[in-house]
Amino acid sequence: MRALTRRAAAAATVLALLLTGCSGDRDDGRDADGTIRLRFQSLAWQKESVDANKQLVKEWNAAHPDVQVDYVQGSWDNVHDQLLTSFEGGEAPDVIHDASDDLADFAYGGYLADLRPLLPDRLKADIPARSWSTATFDGGIYGVPFLQEPRVLIANSKLLRASGVRIPTPERPWSWTEFREAAKRLTGKGRYGVAWPLKEPVSVTLNLGLSGGGRLFHRDADGKTELRFEAGDRVVTGTIHDQVNTDRSAARTALGMGGSDSLPGFFGGRYAMLPLGFAYRQQVVEQAPEGFEWTVLPAPAGSGGLAQGVSPQTLSVAEDSPHKKEAVAFIDFLLRPPNMVRLARGDWMLPTGATALAHPSLHTRENGWATGTALARHLRPAPAQTVRGYPEWKDKVATPALQEFYSGAIGMDELRERLVEDGNRVLARYQR
Repeated sequence: MRALTRRAAAAATVLALLLTGCSGDRDDGRDADGTIRLRFQSLAWQKESVDANKQLVKEWNAAHPDVQVDYVQGSWDNVHDQLLTSFEGGEAPDVIHDASDDLADFAYGGYLADLRPLLPDRLKADIPARSWSTATFDGGIYGVPFLQEPRVLIANSKLLRASGVRIPTPERPWSWTEFREAAKRLTGKGRYGVAWPLKEPVSVTLNLGLSGGGRLFHRDADGKTELRFEAGDRVVTGTIHDQVNTDRSAARTALGMGGSDSLPGFFGGRYAMLPLGFAYRQQVVEQAPEGFEWTVLPAPAGSGGLAQGVSPQTLSVAEDSPHKKEAVAFIDFLLRPPNMVRLARGDWMLPTGATALAHPSLHTRENGWATGTALARHLRPAPAQTVRGYPEWKDKVATPALQEFYSGAIGMDELRERLVEDGNRVLARYQR
């Protein structure tokens, strides 16, 4: 209804311009010669990724003179607010790059097109159901998940060997208890066994929490979501808290850092291990001093095995786009298996598509590609994937509560109270 109202308003504006003898921009997404023009807003930011996206746009345009795509550079830093403003103003891009955990409010708000009648069979079959579920709301599909990123341990190889700890593999990972013990053994002489860069602690906590058997978000038979903090939710939160405050094996100063901020200390030998997203390997390759030896280890496993939540990057189509069919055709082109491999390698992430994931270049030991690819089958939708009100809960409740807990300012009981009781009050406003 909101989309129809905006279209009606836009039509009235155009009519008014014509009646007054004025001229305005065409609102049907076509140039004066009839060429369809789509705007593709990309959030790629690493040079390899930006280059790959721009090159694919160039290849599409060369092969489709009647449907031209304009590349628009967006930013992860402000994408939610920027998109909301563009949706409300009727200026949204046709093809929208985002993350699946940012889609719920846009999907429920009528801003994104349901792609089910438009998706080609090839694309639907190649991407597994668990990935599609991350972009499915009330039965509709509002984004195509195409890149995903497991969280791994990036470790100093020399320090690992010198400590004598068992080196974990995807086949024989550390348990969370073993990880805690390994961090202790790697601590000493001015060095911490691990640094947790937790400036944004919520997604790390929720996604790794699946390995410990935690979920936090639970949906009842009526489809309503409630927060519950159970035994499994204490595994990861308790480990991080105790490493910082009891074992002193994790650097307290790192808690306020972003991932990139922790790399200088890692290269300088202050931290032996960093739990980071898979894509950080690119920065390690580019920034590590000559001769620095590093390796990629799987994140620890618990009662949930190696399971961890992910919020894949997605490509969506604006509900207001007058050329949805052509927009989906462009998405299908971007995500053909060879192109999906190019996008994955450009972003140092994993493709969701089964065909692309099998590509030999993603199974080499170099730079830890094989370790990451081995984790792909354990990736699950992030626990809060389809929860309305999640952004508000994350910003107003969970982020400050977790930051205070990990620093030792509050205990486990107060953490549970704030996450659950304060959190359920937030969610209730979105579920009436």
